[in-house]
Amino acid sequence: MEELEVPQVLTIAGTDSGGGAGIQADMKTMQERHVFSTCVVVAVTAQNTLGVLDVEIMPKRIIDHQFQALAEDFDIQVSKTGMLANTAVVETVVKNYQKYDLGPLVVDPVMIAKGGAKLLSEDAIDAVRTKLIPLAYLITPNLPEAEKLAEMEIKNNQDVRSAARKLRQLGAKNVLIKGGHFSDQPESRDYVLFENGEEMELTGPRFETENTHGTGDTISSVIVSELAKGAELKAALQVGKVFINAAISDGIKVGHGHGPLNHWAYQNGESK
Repeated sequence: MEELEVPQVLTIAGTDSGGGAGIQADMKTMQERHVFSTCVVVAVTAQNTLGVLDVEIMPKRIIDHQFQALAEDFDIQVSKTGMLANTAVVETVVKNYQKYDLGPLVVDPVMIAKGGAKLLSEDAIDAVRTKLIPLAYLITPNLPEAEKLAEMEIKNNQDVRSAARKLRQLGAKNVLIKGGHFSDQPESRDYVLFENGEEMELTGPRFETENTHGTGDTISSVIVSELAKGAELKAALQVGKVFINAAISDGIKVGHGHGPLNHWAYQNGESK
């Protein structure tokens, strides 16, 4: 029997014991997009749809050895980061990414959980800004994250464009700013600034639901998967938007708070 060679990808993030975000959401999404996912766990959270109860940061030695183990055996085409917790973790991830060949890096700068818990310390934000973003092929902040990283308020679409330019100046080659937090707009509008200066908007309907836990993890994981399969960035972003729209609109009811997405919604014909 001929064995299938599949693209291999890496997620570097914290866990979510509730299964809706973090490494669990990343790996579920990557599996749905038909790539083989590996992971480096930098933190373990005790978490559900109601919030984060506790966080334990992994020792530097364990993080280093996870990177080493993957680099020695796998052919990683594209990598992504999610929740990195603190400055020491950010710096450890940066050093390991620079040490090994792990493909283009997609940075999802996770800072706050859907329930409001802080997932990135204040001092670590500067480390992300000055050390991680310069390595990024693509950065995918939501509006509050973009405000923090660009050090400016974002009140309208022009501000979004200004923030994207600032993030490009920090070193990110391409920038996706997710617009879901503009709740007064009838559509969800995401703005993309490409390395060559080209712009693009990704639009979709706004769904009235609290079950959006893990949205950022999921869309960035779709993008990583599509890039690993050889897609151009523009096409990968478009697939990500369609996938996330399906995962929200074809929802599931899990937990009693901010529930997770339906990661298999595309199997129902929504985004296949």
